[in-house]
Amino acid sequence: MFTGIVQGMGKLVAIEQSSADFRSHTVELPEHMAKDLQIGASIAHNGCCLTITQINGRNVRFDLMAETLAKTNLGSLKVGDSVNLERAAKFGDEIGGHVMSGHIITQTEIVRIEKSEHNRTLFFRLPENIADYVLSKGFIGLDGCSLTIGDVANGEFNVHLIPETLQRTLFGTRQVGDKINVEIDAQTQAVVDTVKRMLAAQK
Repeated sequence: MFTGIVQGMGKLVAIEQSSADFRSHTVELPEHMAKDLQIGASIAHNGCCLTITQINGRNVRFDLMAETLAKTNLGSLKVGDSVNLERAAKFGDEIGGHVMSGHIITQTEIVRIEKSEHNRTLFFRLPENIADYVLSKGFIGLDGCSLTIGDVANGEFNVHLIPETLQRTLFGTRQVGDKINVEIDAQTQAVVDTVKRMLAAQK
């Protein structure tokens, strides 16, 4: 379980491509995230839950299978690229964002960016398969960040980012056209799907 509060950014230092559908990558963690690590523990990379398979100081290795490579933006990473990181939440931790599973459902892309003196608004294409779950003022996970949805209209949705988010996450350097991992809010999905089933049963 994760909270969507990115704890740091890590740099990809090595990639091992065992086959077309299996890859291992090694990420250099920030120093404050590299303490008390264990093989088998989970760390979210751009919101995608990955399992630690090897530890060498701050350099930590993870395996990515075909589904992960196909469904997320991790498959397009190159050595030198950075990822948003969050270690798994512990019972008793403060939930500053919203409860997230680390299971990416789809990707979207940034279609435009509006900048003001202190804030930035990012507009994203709204994938058809998640349109029912993306609601104004609801939660969404984007590259592992728990964010509040702004407006939803004309096949797009947006989020408003404060300077702290821009500084602490990859969103400070994201550009139009970049692919972003999406996790929808599980509670929203449960409510929407329940209502849809009830309405269908009344027909």
